[in-house]
Amino acid sequence: MHSIDVVEDNLAKLADLFPDCITETRDENGNIARGVDFDHFRQAFSSRIVEGPQERYQLNWPGKREALLTANAPIAKTLRPCREESVDFDTTKNLYIEGDNLDALKLLQETYLGKVKMIYIDPPYNTGKDFIYEDDFAEDKDAYFERSMQVDEEGNRLVANSESNGRFHSDWLRFIYSRIKLSWNLLADDGIIAVTIDDGEVFQFGKVLDEIFGPGNRLACAPWLSEASGGKEKSGLRTGHEYLLLYFKRSSESISQEERSTGELNLRDSAGPYRKGRELMKWGGTSLRSDRPNQFYPLQAPDGTHALPYRNDGKEGHWRWGKENPEILKAFLGQEIFHWEKRPFDDSKTVNGETERWVPYEKIRDIKKSVGWSTWLDKYGTNADATRELKDLFGFKPFDTPKPTSLINWVISLHGDDDCIVVDYFSGSASTAHAVLKANADDHGTRKFIMIQLPELCPDESPAQKAGYKTIADIGKERIRRAGQKVKEEAGLNGVNLDIGFRVLKIDSSNMKDVYYSPDTAEQASLLDQIGNVKEDRTPEDLLFQVMLDWGVDLSLPIMRQQWIMDNGQWTISEPGATEDIGTESSAGTFEVFFVDENALACCFDDGVSEDLIKELAKRQPLRAVFRDSGFASDDAKINAEQIFKQMSPGTEVRSI
Repeated sequence: MHSIDVVEDNLAKLADLFPDCITETRDENGNIARGVDFDHFRQAFSSRIVEGPQERYQLNWPGKREALLTANAPIAKTLRPCREESVDFDTTKNLYIEGDNLDALKLLQETYLGKVKMIYIDPPYNTGKDFIYEDDFAEDKDAYFERSMQVDEEGNRLVANSESNGRFHSDWLRFIYSRIKLSWNLLADDGIIAVTIDDGEVFQFGKVLDEIFGPGNRLACAPWLSEASGGKEKSGLRTGHEYLLLYFKRSSESISQEERSTGELNLRDSAGPYRKGRELMKWGGTSLRSDRPNQFYPLQAPDGTHALPYRNDGKEGHWRWGKENPEILKAFLGQEIFHWEKRPFDDSKTVNGETERWVPYEKIRDIKKSVGWSTWLDKYGTNADATRELKDLFGFKPFDTPKPTSLINWVISLHGDDDCIVVDYFSGSASTAHAVLKANADDHGTRKFIMIQLPELCPDESPAQKAGYKTIADIGKERIRRAGQKVKEEAGLNGVNLDIGFRVLKIDSSNMKDVYYSPDTAEQASLLDQIGNVKEDRTPEDLLFQVMLDWGVDLSLPIMRQQWIMDNGQWTISEPGATEDIGTESSAGTFEVFFVDENALACCFDDGVSEDLIKELAKRQPLRAVFRDSGFASDDAKINAEQIFKQMSPGTEVRSI
């Protein structure tokens, strides 16, 4: 019976956008009340450290403000493709990023903001013997920006965090806080983050996750039996467990409690008993026909009509499986693969004069184990199982602290979306990538992974180093290669279309030349050097990925390289093989042209770009077109490029770098 409480309404909105800025304070009467941590709020929008003396309920430590500043500060880096270390580079949807995970998380913000459904990490446990990444950057944005352009000659920024360090917990918290903060940005509203940790930092880590995600978004703090033999003795007790911390961002509706759990086979057809499984329709943020046009096709319904994947709102959607899926091929041959039901459209809508349509569901013929929750996770593998998996692939143990794929598979299964992006930015031996491949083979899913790993050097005289692996990243990449082949072979027909590839991208300094002098100190020789603004060792494909990063284009989209040759006024176009090198410099009349996702992006970074080439590209009507600023054949070509596209392809956005 009262009007709206504007303050409470504003607090609710702020908590939705910035849950870490909501805290507990005392009101004018001394009562505990929900309020805004204005100092923390100011820090989130400041490029310098904000001081604040007010006492409040919070997790605090020396360096917390620096951690938030580090998370927000920009970097001058890019991702460079590495074809020779990749598998199925042009077509795979999976990514392997080599470099500091803090840099990687920042570089992914534009492209994957709010798009990741599952993050699983197994970070350093801060045992006093392991390492953390050194993030001790200067305390303002300009100094951090300058330092972030430096290249570590040894390829890493690791420092020992021993218990004798007076800031033992503080340094670890500062290290983890900035990465979790960036993780929150990447997660979709129905996304989940899962973290494995032991009892050394579980309480601190839980408070960090409570602060960033909100304690109300905690799904579980579940103990996991990591050592079946009981583990090591600590103060008279043998500790053979670790913890799995699980949080969702805003919505827990995606948590899979579906009927893959033990259920009665209460239906029957000519092949025997079954129960209704998942719907074949794809739901969620990428469920329109335009998202997967090849997965919009007719299936024969029980009454002989053609069933198409129309959504509840009447819009054209798509099936979860493509035509090449073995189950779909069986359906085309007339086998009873699906359970069919009729469903009306929302709000009495009609499509082609019909108020309802046929909807197919999977038939489940075996009783599977529950996907649901457990207070004691003792059926999802142990560290010994993880070691055996590595030995089966390599013949020896190349990595000391792997996690079993069965545990990560269970974590992945908690999210109901089988077409989601799974991220692990402490990739290690790439157990998460292995688990994603196995999950896709098991349920015909199309999950994509993004693995991030620092190229940390393998210890001297270690088995991995003796076997020729220089870094942990090298071990991870080789594991994905071997695991992919093994999973595909074991899957048989179900693995025919399984994506076992990965696109390797390495973090490096910007592709553009650095300018450190002021105008009044510039000399003629240095000005001539700046005619070309791209570093000499960078390739056109390096520039392509920088454009994709800057424009927020999905880094896993298919890429087509073409060689365009002008001969007697006619263009001849060919597509080189994946290993064929066109060359970083084109000869007269020969150009390397890139197309991303057919026509989403067209790029040519060669010199000598003429109006003829621009017109030919404009005929393709790409959504975006990019050229190198110094690559135009003449000033006229550069000036006319935008006008040519306006006339021939007005929907194209044109840029030069």
